[in-house]
Amino acid sequence: MLTDQSAVKRIVVLGGYGVFGGLLSQALLRDNQFDVVVAGRTIEKAQAFCTSIGGGSPAFLDRADPAFGDALAKLGPFITIDAAGPFQLYGQNPYQVAEAVLEIGSHYLDLSDDPGFTHGITTLNDRAETLGLVALSGVSIVPALSSAAVDTLQEDFREIELIETTILPGNRAPRGLSVIRAILSQIGRPVMVTRGGRSTYVTGWSGLEKRKITSNSTADLEQRWSSFIGSPDLALFPKQYGAESVLFRAGLELPVLHIGLYLLSFLVRLRLVKTLEPASKTFQTIAGWFGPFGSDRGGMQVFLQGPGKDGNNLERTWSLIAEAGDGPHIPAVAANVLCKKLVAKSVAPGARACLGEFTLKDIDTATAQLSVVTSIQTKTWKPLFEKALGASFWTLPKGVRELHRTSDQRNWVGKAEITRGGSWLVPAICGIAGFPKEAAQRPIAVTITACGDKEVWCRDFGGRVMRSVLSLAQDPGDGIVTERFGAAAFDIGLEIKNGALMFPVSKGRLFGIPIPKWLLPISETQETSEDNRFCFDVKVSIPLIGPIVRYRGWLEPG
Repeated sequence: MLTDQSAVKRIVVLGGYGVFGGLLSQALLRDNQFDVVVAGRTIEKAQAFCTSIGGGSPAFLDRADPAFGDALAKLGPFITIDAAGPFQLYGQNPYQVAEAVLEIGSHYLDLSDDPGFTHGITTLNDRAETLGLVALSGVSIVPALSSAAVDTLQEDFREIELIETTILPGNRAPRGLSVIRAILSQIGRPVMVTRGGRSTYVTGWSGLEKRKITSNSTADLEQRWSSFIGSPDLALFPKQYGAESVLFRAGLELPVLHIGLYLLSFLVRLRLVKTLEPASKTFQTIAGWFGPFGSDRGGMQVFLQGPGKDGNNLERTWSLIAEAGDGPHIPAVAANVLCKKLVAKSVAPGARACLGEFTLKDIDTATAQLSVVTSIQTKTWKPLFEKALGASFWTLPKGVRELHRTSDQRNWVGKAEITRGGSWLVPAICGIAGFPKEAAQRPIAVTITACGDKEVWCRDFGGRVMRSVLSLAQDPGDGIVTERFGAAAFDIGLEIKNGALMFPVSKGRLFGIPIPKWLLPISETQETSEDNRFCFDVKVSIPLIGPIVRYRGWLEPG
């Protein structure tokens, strides 16, 4: 039952002696504002934990026990926090703990990092509002801390094209079994993300890229490997913030562990095993062997990119770097903040994901006693074609500029008229190059994906796919880009004539060998804009052979 506001509030922490649950229990006890009950399925572990920290009351609670609700009611919590997990594996009735908590008159918080679980907590909203209680899911790094960062960072944007959160813990951070199980259950399996305004899938622990977390006031966190993994942000942020792309990355400090896990993901990708999750204890043991290596420095960053309100292309980053082994305390920060807000009655009743429930200032206050530094960085960025063209890029029509401004991934759809040349060699050349077949009107879909300093273009002419990779050929502002089609690469000297962007080919290479001028394709390609709609006209010919293909039409965001 809820007790009167002036009394010390009782908080029951399920899994309160685990890695993150234990740190949360300690954080709640440190302020001397709460009566903390450390609960779990092994009373001996709860007792030993309370003895070791010199506080808290141990209790036996098993969420799988039919009498769980009655046992919890006897403890009379004001707030019940589920820090046990892994929430990905809560089975057919994932909210039975939350339901039991609400029915005994207690507020409910959990540290879920599972997109489906956190997003689905709203099924309890009507009941929570009727009871005047709060049920918040994802009261952890994501989405609680990450959404607080986005709330602040978004202020200078006209729209958000990309939100990417990255978490890079130090290798010496403790590894709880629940966390390992949650990660391994996703390795090599499809993870739903939003890219370019569309739902799609990436493979868990794919997308190997190095990430560096920078700071305004302390040493940067050096570059470490990162990979895609699931998080509540992926399910919640597209709607919450209208972001076209939302991505989440995590990494292990030691390359041998990160790359090793990446290689093991192919066991799942190739369907040799269904999941790596059953091997969690083995992985925990192996990770323990590497415990003395690496560092105790970890961090996270939330990165936003898109057009700013001032018209510039903007990117803003909130970063948090934890030192002296304080990184594992960060997942407990959100729950600590919200427990105090619940006592102050400053949290609206209802069941929902923990989005925007507190501010970055609250985070700074809650981490003041830790070796933690936060910072915000803001700068402008230039897409590939603006880098190549320099200031002249802004003389292009809006429709052309817009197509060549990609933060993460953008999708375009339209129609194209396709004709081919008359030489008997044309069908073979078009087949090798991937050029489409003739058509009076054919649907076309173009996906442009930014990959570091490169752009990957995928053109789909009604099922006929042509892929190329574009990058700077020389220094920024020289106007030259390289477009690579498999083993063939062409240098293109971009030109702007009468408001149209032209693509003449200046050099070519096949398997790195220069293509002689008499075989070098001639590109009479131009991009224009009509009523702010992107239009293209691509004509390709080869000396001694003549016209090869021409396709012209239009594209719009889709």
